[in-house]
Amino acid sequence: MRRLALGILVAATGCTATPVASDPAASASMPPESVSPSVSDPATTPPAATPGPSAEATLAWSPLDAPGPAAREDHTWTADTTAGIAYLFGGRDGATVLGDLWAFDLAADTWTELAPGSPPPARFGHEAAWVEDIGLVIFAGQAGPTFFNDVWAYDPDANAWRQLPSSGDVPVQRYGTCSAIGSDGRLWISHGFTSDGVRFSDTRAYDFASGAWTDETPAGARPVERCLHACWLTDTGELALFGGQTTGTAALGDRWVLAGDAWREAEGTQPPPRNLPAHARLAGETLIFGGQGLDAGFHGDLWLLRDDEEGAIALEPAGDAPPPRSGAALVSDPDRARVLLFGGRNADGALADAWELAGLP
Repeated sequence: MRRLALGILVAATGCTATPVASDPAASASMPPESVSPSVSDPATTPPAATPGPSAEATLAWSPLDAPGPAAREDHTWTADTTAGIAYLFGGRDGATVLGDLWAFDLAADTWTELAPGSPPPARFGHEAAWVEDIGLVIFAGQAGPTFFNDVWAYDPDANAWRQLPSSGDVPVQRYGTCSAIGSDGRLWISHGFTSDGVRFSDTRAYDFASGAWTDETPAGARPVERCLHACWLTDTGELALFGGQTTGTAALGDRWVLAGDAWREAEGTQPPPRNLPAHARLAGETLIFGGQGLDAGFHGDLWLLRDDEEGAIALEPAGDAPPPRSGAALVSDPDRARVLLFGGRNADGALADAWELAGLP
């Protein structure tokens, strides 16, 4: 169908129905348990991505006049850049869980609501990816007390959903996990949350050809159990993880890379702790925007995390920045050298605004 997506846009609201403020006295222990196989396939070269900001680039935020989906958080927005369409699915507005599907035309800046057959159950806090020859793939999520571990695919040519088979080491039902398409073509997921306050630190991979899951959890040190974090695939084929929330700590600010057969924690200055950040993958770089902090307040800052640097870089684009928020979604638009932001939540509730960050080289 089209080319493989590099990364996944993640948006979720707290690991419980209502996110809790942090306990400053609480600390998250790092279990000394695991080491994982590489996400990369030496015979495969990761696909090209949007060029990242450079010293010469002039970044600028501006609101985007594009009426479309209703206000929401915890949705996904996933681009098929070959066709120039970004698909938004699900999310929630308070107690209202959504299962609608929208197509955003990246060239025209217009929304179209789709009405495909056999849709998956409505959900929020799920994962999504664009996968060549398959379409828009979603995994997991939550709706009220129900948690999911199912895999679905939307085929734009047929305008229909279908549930994909799942066998092998199927992940426990969860939401607030993170994911990326590995250079081996599999869907990699890591960590997450389920009922009764249970959080995970496992890593698993789904093979689209066989429909089977494999437990790829490392055997040594790994990131503490968490949810509401972000993951992406680096240009060298490694799985990177940032932020989230764990038991007793409402926001985390650590960054890890699954390199070879082990997790490694990045050194250097990282963005302030946060859960529910929006992120977008560029070439050799990842943008992080917003999220909810340790004091339950909302971030509105923008950070650049480079694959080849341990620390993070704070960016200050020109223009009027989007209001602080969490649970939003960012999507890359390489043809127009920009990223787009939609939705999320702040103290006043769910949002339905769209923003453009232009000026990428």
